[in-house]
Amino acid sequence: MTADQVLAGVGLTLLLAVGSQILAGRLRIPALIVLLPVGFAAGALVDSLNPQLLLGPAFSPLVSLAVAVILYDAGLGLDLGKLTGHTRAVVFRLIWIGVLISWVIGTLVAMPLLGMDRRAAVMLGAILVVSGPTVVGPLLGFVRPRERLQHILVWEGSLIDPVGGILGALVFHLVDASTDPHVGGGALKFIGSVATGLAGGVVGAALLWVLFRRLRLGEILGTTAQLAAVIAVAAFCDVVREDSGLIAAVVMGLAVANLPGFDAPVRRLFFETLVSLILGLLFVSISATVTPQSLRHVVLPALGLAAVLVLVVRPLVAAVSTLRTDLSRGERGFIGWMAPRGIVAAATASTFSATLVAKGIGGASKILPATFVVIVATVTLYGVTASAVARRLGVVRSSRSRPLLVGGEQWVVGLGLALRAAGLPVLMWAGLEWQRERIVQAGLELAPGDLLAAATGEGAELEGITAVFLLTSEDDFNALAATILRGSVEGAVHRVGSPRESVGVVAPFIGGEVLFGPELTGAALARRYEDGAAIVTRPADPVAPAGWDTLFLVRADGRLDPVTETDRPLPGPGDVAVLLAPAGAHPAGPPAPAAGA
Repeated sequence: MTADQVLAGVGLTLLLAVGSQILAGRLRIPALIVLLPVGFAAGALVDSLNPQLLLGPAFSPLVSLAVAVILYDAGLGLDLGKLTGHTRAVVFRLIWIGVLISWVIGTLVAMPLLGMDRRAAVMLGAILVVSGPTVVGPLLGFVRPRERLQHILVWEGSLIDPVGGILGALVFHLVDASTDPHVGGGALKFIGSVATGLAGGVVGAALLWVLFRRLRLGEILGTTAQLAAVIAVAAFCDVVREDSGLIAAVVMGLAVANLPGFDAPVRRLFFETLVSLILGLLFVSISATVTPQSLRHVVLPALGLAAVLVLVVRPLVAAVSTLRTDLSRGERGFIGWMAPRGIVAAATASTFSATLVAKGIGGASKILPATFVVIVATVTLYGVTASAVARRLGVVRSSRSRPLLVGGEQWVVGLGLALRAAGLPVLMWAGLEWQRERIVQAGLELAPGDLLAAATGEGAELEGITAVFLLTSEDDFNALAATILRGSVEGAVHRVGSPRESVGVVAPFIGGEVLFGPELTGAALARRYEDGAAIVTRPADPVAPAGWDTLFLVRADGRLDPVTETDRPLPGPGDVAVLLAPAGAHPAGPPAPAAGA
């Protein structure tokens, strides 16, 4: 392949990967539904897109290193200390019982359906146990199931990706070792591979500890150092024992997330962007290696395997995992209808199948195309039906907004009371003890714990919050917290404006969504509230009365739209306006009914 063809292939792969993700975002569907068929079709039409021709023998190790980065990122999110409450038993059952049941039944079904050797079927069964947050997350974001249900499924997806990656690597080495004519040598090879991965993970974690604790690297350099360390450790492990780098990457991520003493400076947005790009490139590239000829005799048996996984295995796993718990029948049913396969299944199939084919294991050539079919079938099925199934089972979360108000000033408490009067389940948080007491005395719900600790814990504590409004009297805190919290909640993060003459260190220089208008800063609102102004609700009119300022619109379906410096939402039928009334004024007409009432 010429240099021009290589450049064209790389450029086209990148364009298809990003373009497919953009299209999926606009269509509000999982990116896999677009990436897989696009990669498959492009690979069949354009030879230069086939990574095995484009990269040659470098393709397999590059896939392994890319998956190592994904698994390290997944490991960073596995702070097991936060998995508490009534969901813990269900989540852990879904992991250890679910993996075992899926692996055994998948193996037993794959052998007769696909005509595979027992060892190839065991490998395929291990590959297909994974789900993953990169697939489940977008689906749940679209469906919006109840908070507890979403919590369970998000944690399952986050945990099962690295567990599946480790299982896939271990099974691969076990199957590979079984081809050794000397049993003792094969066993030593298997043990050596596991030991290499664990040792590499320990060395990598120690390296990261030195970088974080001794060298005190900043956020930018610390983030790039993590990336370099993960890739380097995974690469050296793979040189010693093939694919043991996946184990090392997961161990490093788990160590950083869970061991005391780590204070990892990391730009989450960088890792999220990098992982998103890697996912797109991998799916397009891996799909391009699946030829129409390889699918010719695999499609129908693989669809049969997918049907068993969807209709038998997952409901059985859900039933066993939720046995004797307080989950409702609808919640159990939805857990039984949510197990799409994702990137780890595709990448491990691509990484391991070629080696097993070279070893002469019967049916190993069907591992990748069968995995491709199962991924396409499960993602498409769940993507199309999940929303309707959730509604049918009655587990869809209300569309009503649940705002978090941060601040304990009198006017902020008044705003919380007004939003609650409009029918919204308001949650509040304040840093000072006397402000927290004021919130409790007003009868408003107080969020427990530390706000920024919740945010930096991947938003686990902020689930169910649809928007955050930073309303404290500290302009710099509002600006910095807005930057940190953005991405930790489903909706937007807004902050109250700072005065034009503000002497804040960062607030005057940080953009973002600023509430209300240039004159209604936090200080101005506090001053007017002290002078007798009130925050009230009333049916929304196209134009607010003279001297009244519209702060929010609560839509008829319970959605909350704030007035910002750049956007002034227009009222519609049944909407409720939240207004700042001047001192001495009284709302004209009857009080506003709760939205959606």
